[in-house]
Amino acid sequence: MTTLETDVPSDGRTTEACAETVFAGILGMEQTTALYLGDRLGWYRSLAQDGPATAPELAARTGTAARYAREWLEYQAVCGLLTVDDPGAAPDERCFAMPAAHVPVLADLDSEAVLTPFARILVASLRRIDDLLEAYRTGGGVSWETFGDDAREGQSAQNRPLLRDALARDHLPLLGDVDAALRAGGRVADVGCGEGWSPIGIARAYPSATVDGFDVDAASVDAARRHAAAEGVGDRVAVQHAGIEAAEAGAYDLVCAFECVHDMPDPVAVLAGMRRAVAPGGTVLIMDEKVADAFAPDGDEVEQLFYGFSLMCCLPDGLSTPGSVGTGTVMRRGTLEGYARAAGFAAVEVLDELDNDIFRFYRLC
Repeated sequence: MTTLETDVPSDGRTTEACAETVFAGILGMEQTTALYLGDRLGWYRSLAQDGPATAPELAARTGTAARYAREWLEYQAVCGLLTVDDPGAAPDERCFAMPAAHVPVLADLDSEAVLTPFARILVASLRRIDDLLEAYRTGGGVSWETFGDDAREGQSAQNRPLLRDALARDHLPLLGDVDAALRAGGRVADVGCGEGWSPIGIARAYPSATVDGFDVDAASVDAARRHAAAEGVGDRVAVQHAGIEAAEAGAYDLVCAFECVHDMPDPVAVLAGMRRAVAPGGTVLIMDEKVADAFAPDGDEVEQLFYGFSLMCCLPDGLSTPGSVGTGTVMRRGTLEGYARAAGFAAVEVLDELDNDIFRFYRLC
C-alpha cells in the first residue's frame, strides 16, 4: 500500500524516510568493511601503483585468494569506486581499474583526502562489541589499549597528512609569535602525541626546534620513536611514556595537544599541566573536533561523524579510567572553555584563521 500525502504525520516524518536512512547505514557498514579489506589486503594500493588488474592478477600481486578478490572487485565496481573494462567478459577476464581521482581517497596515505584509515578504527571498535555492550550496561569503559592495533594505527594514519605536513606548512605559520619562536630554536611540548606525527611534522618544518612528545599509551610511544627515527628527526624529537606532569616547568615556547583533550579522563589536570609547562610569553594550542556550539537534532555530517566515533571508541576509552569526566568526542567550545578556566586560564581564543573542515584550533591564555 502506498502512503498518500494525506497519510503523512503532522511532524512530517514517514516510515519510508526512516527506512531509507537505516538502509543507507546498512549499505555504509558493508562499504566500510570492504574499505577495510581493500586497505589491509593491499588491493587499493596495488590498483593505484601497479595499474588495472583482473581478479587472478590482483590476487597474485597481493598474495590473496582470487575468488575473494573477484567478489571484492565486482562489489567495488557496483559501488562506483572502480571501473571495469568489459562487464560482459568472463569473470576472471574482467579488468578493473581505479580512477585517478579516487587514488587520494582510497590508496594514498599521504593525501589529506584519504579516508580508508577510518575503516580501521571502526572495525577495531566492532571487534570489541561485547566489551562495549558490557560498558554500556555497567557504566564502565573500554581502554584505548583494548581496541588494539587497528584503532591506534587507523587514527595515526588518518591524521598523519594533517599533523605531519599541513600543520606546520599551513597553520603554524599563521601564528606569527609561534612561527618566530620555532624558527629561532624554540622548544615544544606535544601532549597526547600518539604515534608522533605532530612532533615529527614540527621538527621537519622547523630545523632548529626541539620537540618533547608525551603519551600514556606505550604502543603509541614505541611507534612514535620508530617514526621519528625513520623521518630523520630522532635527534630533535624525544617521546616519553608519560603525561604532561613529566614536562619541565616553564620551559616550552609552544605547548600543544592535537585531537586528544576530549579523550582525557581528567582534562582539567592536563590543561593545568600544560599551563605550568609553557614559558612566559609562550603559547598553549589545542586542536579538537569542530562540532557545533550546542546540541541540536539537525546536526551536520561532521557532527554525526563525531557522535559515531564517540559511541564506538572515544567515550568508552575516556570512561575506562575511574573518576573520568567522560567528555566524549563531541567536545563543544563551551566545554573546553570550562575546563580551561578550571585549569587557571583566563581566556580561550578560537583561531578561525587556522581553517580546517573537521578540526578547530584554540589558543589558551
